[in-house]
Amino acid sequence: MADVAHRSPALNQTAAFGFADRFRDKLPALLAVVGLVAGWQFIVWAFSVPTYMAPGPLDVLASFRDDGWTLWSNFWPTFFESVLGFIFGNLVAILLAIWFVHSRTAEKAFYPIAVFINTIPIIAVAPILVLIFGSGYLPKVIIAALICFFPTLVNMVRGLKAVTPATLDLMRVLSASKSEIFWKVRIQSSLPFLFAALKIASTTCVIGAIVAEWIGSNYGLGALIIEATYNFRSPLLYATVFTAALLAVLLFTLVSVAETRLIRWKTSDVH
Repeated sequence: MADVAHRSPALNQTAAFGFADRFRDKLPALLAVVGLVAGWQFIVWAFSVPTYMAPGPLDVLASFRDDGWTLWSNFWPTFFESVLGFIFGNLVAILLAIWFVHSRTAEKAFYPIAVFINTIPIIAVAPILVLIFGSGYLPKVIIAALICFFPTLVNMVRGLKAVTPATLDLMRVLSASKSEIFWKVRIQSSLPFLFAALKIASTTCVIGAIVAEWIGSNYGLGALIIEATYNFRSPLLYATVFTAALLAVLLFTLVSVAETRLIRWKTSDVH
């Protein structure tokens, strides 16, 4: 206990230096954000821009205060659609990638179909899904899943195939089974590629859910954007857009934290 008590000031000093370093790293970004927001408000005041055309940051903040419950109640449907689409789309992509790597025939047969599906604009697919499945949650989740699917499939296939022939030969010399090669070599090599795709998917799944809500929905941030636009409620429109952006940032941050925890060797190489 005495030793711990003796070392505590040094540990506290180290933690303080660490916090100061992190704050110094974030400072340019914080100053840039503050500068942009201040410039935005100055332009609105200087040129007397009408609120319905382009509200200032203070108007948007007032909308967060006055329409907080509206934003909150529409946030959750978009959140669930985005998260379910993210999980479903990436899970299917990962399973297909594993199948393609183990079956050249399956890759030749179905990879072109996946490419073709990816070429169809989401904005064209959404009305078809609404007609088939109605205006409930399902078509929104499918759209969010479709927009996540292809980047993860491509990156996962590439990651699983990124193992060098020398590594595979070494594993065979060591009498490793196919399952051991898969779990200990291929999966390990695919993780950086997978997380690169998941970072993209964490933001695009929100876009997919909102686009689907534009087509046919009475709830969610996408529906609120349409309603605010038609009623010329620009502060609410901007507040909704910022809420959607915050949702995408939240999902991206969660994926980044998971990446840092699961593939420490990769992040340490980067730094």
